[in-house]
Amino acid sequence: MSIANLVLAELGALIGDPARANILAALVDGRAFTATELSMIAGVAPQTTSGHLAKLTQANLLAVAKQGRHRYYRLASPQIASMLENMVSLAIGQLPPRHWRPSRLDEAMRRARSCYDHIAGRLGIAIADALIARGDIVLGEDGGEITAAGRRFFMEFGAELETRGSRRPLCRPCLDWSERRWHLAGAVGAVLYRRCLDLKWVERSRDTRALTITASGLGGLAEVFDVRLAEHCVAQSS
Repeated sequence: MSIANLVLAELGALIGDPARANILAALVDGRAFTATELSMIAGVAPQTTSGHLAKLTQANLLAVAKQGRHRYYRLASPQIASMLENMVSLAIGQLPPRHWRPSRLDEAMRRARSCYDHIAGRLGIAIADALIARGDIVLGEDGGEITAAGRRFFMEFGAELETRGSRRPLCRPCLDWSERRWHLAGAVGAVLYRRCLDLKWVERSRDTRALTITASGLGGLAEVFDVRLAEHCVAQSS
């Protein structure tokens, strides 16, 4: 068996375990969690979780950082998150359909969610469409670029693009598993997400990657991106 086949088989075995799949899915939004928190997410005993985390870390899927008495686990890189999202997208699009009743969480995830450090779902698609339509970015299957108009927009929007010394792509497409279209990733996607969080246009929760659009976000997204979303998307607390 070739090295490529061995790596593929090992990766499939690692991700194929339900508990490890739950752990990886929880970390796709880019945040870090302790082993205790991931044990609750995975639904297995702490000792079992430790074994899963060790395997995922040894395979370079996870990175771990020690802070005080705690060890925090996160995905090793944005590329890992992209791989996981692409696997879900491929599975939903290509495998035989399964019959299940969509839940409120499913709908919330489709509406707006974090994908590592950028926005996905219908909100992410709408923002990408708006920037493309205005000529702020040019996006293709192999990558993207920011136009001069786009750089002016990002500066005025307060979303500074710092790329010096970074090996990360400035702008790239990420296939949305729920919408089957492109949303924005790379440095551009990350800075847009951070700016929406800073403006409190979106809020994230502890237990899910679904993002809640606030009342101020509803107005701001309409004004800045001409993205108009239904009233029921607004956070009840806003």
